[in-house]
Order: sequence, then structure tokens, then C-alpha cells
Amino acid sequence: MTVFVFIFSLLGAMSLGMPIAFALMVCGVALMWQVNIFDAQVLAQNLVDGADSYPLLAVPFFLLAGELMNGGGLSRRIVDALLAVVGHVRGGLGYVAVIAALVLASLSGSAIADTAALAALLIPMMRNAGYNVPRSAGLLAAGGIIAPVIPPSIGLVLFGAVAGVSVSKLFIAGIIPGLAMAASLIFTWWWLCRSDAPPVLARKSPREALAALRQAGWALVLPLIIIVGVKFGVFTPTEAGVVAVVAAAVIGRFAYGELTAKKLYDCMLAAAKTSAVVMFLVAAALISAWLITVANIPDQLIALLQPFIDRPVLLMVLMQLIVLIVGTALDFTPTILILTPVLMPLVKEAHIDPVYFGVLFVMNNAIGLLTPPVGNVLNVVCSVGKVPMDDVIKGVMPFLYAEVVVLLLMSVFPQLMLAPLRWIH
Repeated sequence: MTVFVFIFSLLGAMSLGMPIAFALMVCGVALMWQVNIFDAQVLAQNLVDGADSYPLLAVPFFLLAGELMNGGGLSRRIVDALLAVVGHVRGGLGYVAVIAALVLASLSGSAIADTAALAALLIPMMRNAGYNVPRSAGLLAAGGIIAPVIPPSIGLVLFGAVAGVSVSKLFIAGIIPGLAMAASLIFTWWWLCRSDAPPVLARKSPREALAALRQAGWALVLPLIIIVGVKFGVFTPTEAGVVAVVAAAVIGRFAYGELTAKKLYDCMLAAAKTSAVVMFLVAAALISAWLITVANIPDQLIALLQPFIDRPVLLMVLMQLIVLIVGTALDFTPTILILTPVLMPLVKEAHIDPVYFGVLFVMNNAIGLLTPPVGNVLNVVCSVGKVPMDDVIKGVMPFLYAEVVVLLLMSVFPQLMLAPLRWIH
């Protein structure tokens, strides 16, 4: 009965058009009523405690770092450097898009910010150069979802905070899947370019290429600082967010001279608005998470799926299907916040590595950003690149299939993902 109260109260509130954060609070009230412990003070206390988490401080810092990279000219210089190096190759702008997505992902951890920046820079270039625009938009959308997987991933921070799993281990385990996603996109783009060859841009001279690389040098070294710093324990993931913010601000202001006081204010305002939405969602979700535990919903779910507990592979497949289905209807952050406290007891009961599960869980959620009806990354590409949604959906499909293949490979061969964890032992 409690499971049905949870599901129907949440879905009922959402179907009325209620924002997800408030729907989660309604769900929490319904569960409190069901278990007969309703107390407004307990509700308020859990709401405050939900956002009172040191690891979650990484979220606003990395969101601000992403805004500062765009406002300070770091993103544009990274794209310019890559254009100078590989822009002359057949389909070179596509390779630039994927590599730039990988570099930006290792700085901000935000799929929306990275996709918006790349779409604004590259879709006009691709359109003017005669590229297939729907396919190009699809590639940019698929490249944008690398950000929630590769460190510093906001999705992994959220999962680690809710599930009580080491964020540093999640970051290290996300490296190989993120690189594999980028490699799959590059291969798919190359394969598609064989039959529908896009035009070749003029080759830059060695002097021009060197000048572009020199201009982007400060921006390109930032990912190394963050990843190496976390790997060697120089700073925590949360402190890495602070380092990224300070470095992006200093480089944008003093090295490139583009981060004016007005731009700095705009960046801070945009990051504050996004952070407020995310943190309110986290706080509301952790009310439900606490009540899910009090109401013994995980025990009921474990009893329901007991036949699969001794078959971890089948259990993983079933949980991934649940995440995929929910991810088509909910956005990235709510899916993580709602399903993590429900599924983690199953993971522990089946003795599945929580780091392995966490990265796959976030990968699956990231792929959900490309699936209608929500598909926030698709909406960003459509609005920024002025491309119809139907065209973007058609263009993204080959790249979506490629990333699903990577997800399946990581599911079947967990050692591919977990091997880098030896670095931090």
C-alpha cells in the first residue's frame, strides 16, 4: 500500500502541473500521513537538512565555472584551437564538436551549459560550411551528455551525496565511460561522413595553428589541474569546483580580458538561479528519501524483486530499464534524486558495487536527456541553433544508438569502468 501511495501521490501532483520540487514535498506529506507521523516541523527540518551537505557545494561552483568559461572566452578559444588543428579534415567540424564537448565536460560538469555554448559557436559554422544541419545538431546534443558522466560531473555529485558513495571514486570511475562515449561519437561521425561527405575547410598554417593553441593554453590546462588534483587528493571534488571557478575567473579577466564586471555579474546571476532550482530539488527529494526509508518502501521493493537478488546481472538490467523509462518522462536531476534512495537498498542487498551502479545510473540518466518528451539537451540545441525538433531527433538517433552501445558494454564489462579506481588506492 505504501508503495502505491508514493507512486500515485508523486505522479498525481506532477499531472496537475505542479513543479517537481513541490510534487516531491506533496509526496513526502502523503507518506507521512500514510505512516501516521505527520509533523510540519519534521518536514521543515528535513527540508533544511536535505540541502545541508558539503559535497553538494560542488554543484553551484561547477555551474558557475561553466558560466565563467563561456563569459570569459575560454570555450570559444578551445573551439578555435581545435578548429586550427583538425578543422581541415573531412568532417573536421564534427570532430571539433566532440573533442570540445569532452574538454568542456571536464571543466563544468553541466550538459545544458556545455551544449548551449557549443551549439551557439558551432551550428552557425556548420550551417555556413554546408554541413548536414540536423545531423550536426544531433552530434552536438549527443556530445553534450558527456558532461554528466566524465568528472567533474554534477550528476555524480548528486548521486554520491544521496547514496552516500565516495564522489572521488565516482569521478575516477567516470573517466573511461566518458572517453568511450566520445570515441563512439567520433567513430559514428566518421562512418556517416563516408557516405555523405561534408565540405573540407581550408587548412590553417602552422603559425596560425600554433597561435590558436597558445591562446587556448590556459583553458586547455584546466581539466588536467582538476582531474590530477582530485586523483592525488590535493583537493576534494567540492574544492575542485572552487579551483575551477577561481581559475576560470582569473583566466577570463586577466589572461583573455573578456570577463568584465558586467559579464561576471551576469554569470553569477545565471549560476545562482540554476543552483537555486537544483538545490531546492535536492532538499525536497531528500524529504521523500527519508520517508521512503521510514515507510520501509525499499524492503517492500526488495521482497518484490527477491527472485532477482541472486542474479545481479538480471537485476542490473531490470533497474536500468526502470531508469530508462523514468528518464524519458522526468528530467535528469529529479530522476537521480527520486530513484537513488529507492534502488540503492537493492544494490546493497545484491552486493553490486555502488560505484559501478552509480556511474551506469548517471549514464542512463544522461541518455535520457536526449529522449523526448523532456529531452532538455535537445531543446537547448533546437532553441540555440534554430533547428526544428523533428530534425534534431532524426539527426541524433545514430549517435544515441552509439552511446547506448557504450552503456551496454560498460554494463557487461564492469572492469573497464572500475580499472582506474586502482589509481586512488
